[in-house]
Amino acid sequence: MEILWTLLVLGALTALVVRFVFRRGGGIQLARPGSPDAADPAAYGFALQEELDVRMPGPDQDLLDVLAVVQHTQDWKPAQRLLAETPKEGERRWQRVQAFAGAASLELAQRPGVGGAWLRKWRSEAPKDAGAAQVHAEFLVQQAWRSSSVGHDDFRIILEEARTVCGEAALLAPGDPVPYITELAVARGLAYPRPEFDQLWAKVMDRAPHHMGAHLAALHYHCEKWHGSRAQADEFATAAAARAPRGSLLSALPLFAVYEHIPDVVLVSDFFGTAVVSRAMEGALHAVHQARADDPVLPLVRHLLVFFLVRGERWAESMDQFVALDGYVGAVPWTVSEDPAATYAVCRALAVAGYEANGGSPATLRRP
Repeated sequence: MEILWTLLVLGALTALVVRFVFRRGGGIQLARPGSPDAADPAAYGFALQEELDVRMPGPDQDLLDVLAVVQHTQDWKPAQRLLAETPKEGERRWQRVQAFAGAASLELAQRPGVGGAWLRKWRSEAPKDAGAAQVHAEFLVQQAWRSSSVGHDDFRIILEEARTVCGEAALLAPGDPVPYITELAVARGLAYPRPEFDQLWAKVMDRAPHHMGAHLAALHYHCEKWHGSRAQADEFATAAAARAPRGSLLSALPLFAVYEHIPDVVLVSDFFGTAVVSRAMEGALHAVHQARADDPVLPLVRHLLVFFLVRGERWAESMDQFVALDGYVGAVPWTVSEDPAATYAVCRALAVAGYEANGGSPATLRRP
């Protein structure tokens, strides 16, 4: 479904971009570069498509610096130190574990049998290190979802190994929620029975009751395309948003539930303006406005929010979000496509075109 949806979105967005960049008025004529109708994202200081970072949703310079050293030297110790210095209670540790695992997975894909050697050395040379076990478990999960067919024997074998490593990681760091959050993806792939999933979720909630990453992982399990239903996913998201403390981005969870259940073909002409979608968008906007500027979850929410704002033709609001998040595309909805940077760039170009078609310009755009 995700591939079909991505193709449909790309087709629709491309068609709309073409409509906007052609000159309005009498004939059909391509806009001249530099003219008001050209809708050039570069005029707004946005990053070029080839400059977009597909590895992460937002900035984390410490992580980038360490990744550069680890990948250049194949020495795992800087990664160990960074995770050891990252508090286990917050979202940042979970994101960094995902980033290290993703980097190793990408290396292995690019250089089969050789890439990601630093992670294998980390595990073998520091078998009692909690960070190594957490990254290894997440690495296995990503390998299963990226390189295997769901339900096939190799998919299950890799996830069973990930489940074992999650258990090892949990024993090495009893109060850390990350091993249990990683296992939520295992639970989805191995189709844990509901009582077993509920026991796992209770362990997460005991350690991190307001963890956005955990709620996103659990939401997938509850969705119709896995083990639940649309009503079940909506109920889960709504309940989490209702109990979210002030300033928490959990208030945006219903928007992620809406995204998970967007139909393959949108038959309602104003689907993105319907009450359900509008309510979820307003909740996400409120959450973004209330959140701390340095909240590591904020870029995740902004990426999905801007997708809905553009589809709802809310051009000025979408441009505000692009200004805040531009440069990084390692998040849903872009990562479900084969070329996240290209998908993001098309959506951004549409926002610029719509913004200018309604009187906006680089001079009128608000910047932080």
